Amino acid sequence: MKNLKITVNGVVYDVQVEEVDGTSAPAAAPATAPKAAPKAAAPAPKAAAEGEPVKSPMPGTILNVPVKVGQTVKTGDVLVVLEAMKMENEIKAGRDAVVASIAVNKGESVDTGAVLVTLN
Repeated sequence: MKNLKITVNGVVYDVQVEEVDGTSAPAAAPATAPKAAPKAAAPAPKAAAEGEPVKSPMPGTILNVPVKVGQTVKTGDVLVVLEAMKMENEIKAGRDAVVASIAVNKGESVDTGAVLVTLN
């Protein structure tokens, strides 16, 4: 048996690994509890409509989505308000467009690069 420390997404796990030669079945060795609870798996992304996705520039929590699907927006209009590090960040339209889809809801947590809205 070998004792190893493995880090997955910043969480450190102490595990025991048994080397096998391929002819015998490995013995089940219980892993010790992680030092920190791993994050819950993110929900499957919602299908995005055709168009240009507007992605989250940082991880955070959605505070407000002041637009609706089908709404026409102009350059600089606020699409989503994202709270990150105790600050409210307005995610704005980079061009005149129509909101094709909204992929997030108020109160949701998002990671960097998550699609927030899609513009046509």
